[in-house]
Amino acid sequence: MTAVMAGVRILEVAEHTFVPAASAVLADWGADVIKIEPVESGDAMRGLASTGVAEIPTDVHGLLEHSNRGKRSIGLNLATPEGLEILYQLAATSDVFLTNKLPRIRKKLNIEPDQIRVHNPRIIYVSGTGQGERGPDADKGSYDHLAFWCRAGTAVGVMRPEYGHVPSPPGPGYGDSIGAMTIAGGIMGALFHRERTGEATTVDVSLLGTGMWAMGPATALSLLLDRPWTPPPADAVRANPLSDTYKTKDGRWIALTCLQAGKYWPYVCEAIDRPELATDPRFIDHASLLSNSRDAAELLRGVFSRHTLAEWREKLADFIGQWAVVQDNLEAANDPQSVANGYLQECKTAAGVPFQLVAAPVQFGGEPATPTRAPEFNEHGDSILADLGLDWDTVVDLKVRRVVA
Repeated sequence: MTAVMAGVRILEVAEHTFVPAASAVLADWGADVIKIEPVESGDAMRGLASTGVAEIPTDVHGLLEHSNRGKRSIGLNLATPEGLEILYQLAATSDVFLTNKLPRIRKKLNIEPDQIRVHNPRIIYVSGTGQGERGPDADKGSYDHLAFWCRAGTAVGVMRPEYGHVPSPPGPGYGDSIGAMTIAGGIMGALFHRERTGEATTVDVSLLGTGMWAMGPATALSLLLDRPWTPPPADAVRANPLSDTYKTKDGRWIALTCLQAGKYWPYVCEAIDRPELATDPRFIDHASLLSNSRDAAELLRGVFSRHTLAEWREKLADFIGQWAVVQDNLEAANDPQSVANGYLQECKTAAGVPFQLVAAPVQFGGEPATPTRAPEFNEHGDSILADLGLDWDTVVDLKVRRVVA
């Protein structure tokens, strides 16, 4: 049973990734999501041709599919009285109103909470912004690269002096996708609260706030120590040699995170075919191992460099400690654990072109949610208007006057 949001309708006035990806997750879980798109061009994401160093294929728009799967689309001109009235009618039938419009734009469009709630007092009003609803930058736009990555401390947290540049996020929509899950959780909490109390609250999530939450443990320590969080120097000696990465013969990396070093050291020695190291006085117990971490790490670097990754996979297969291969995202997609748990799901575009999407990371009832494709622009416009009771002559008139697409 994955359709835990069945019966919930979400009305979305948003573009790009951060906020739309939130309703995409909820669509995966059964929600009916109506996406309002600008009448002339649709979501700006539809026109994005490249991101970073990658061109977006013309037959499958992966970024659009990620953040708009499972929705219904209608092109609507909210700057017209008739378009706004249609939005209000849709709001009257919805449980959630979701937007990423800035406060000044919401005011200009007449879609602030009180204005939406005139038509539906029980609607939950959700806003996703760059820097939050209050403060001097509340009305300034942003992206995850700026608010989540740079402003919240993440970029500095992974930056090294030897880089000579500010590192970019590891992929497009990285902070957006994390923030979207935060919004989705907030919506579900607000719906639960309304179910229990009858109160329709608001939900406010920002990229800056989400980025600071992701850096929360580091920030807590930094505030205590009055020192910003930065990574250790590349040549720093780790206190625990079993919490480090080691390079293999073929240039790959193995990551160990065995926090109880003394407990796991004998098992590591067995796995690397050096059982005599388990009784070496330098490493005989936890305290001794940590005191001689430099020697232990040097030994491990030498040992790991003598075998390929494939060989290490075999040697470490029965190792009871915690370890992982440092993988790229294609390797992660084909990881036996990813396959076994359904973390990738099959889809087809409207034209029937097959592609894959990462599944929503929460599973209900022991099975992954199966996403469906993103809608084409205004694909459901006529049916949505018909559901509101508009006859065809009225719809044609609205089309001619560019109120609807």
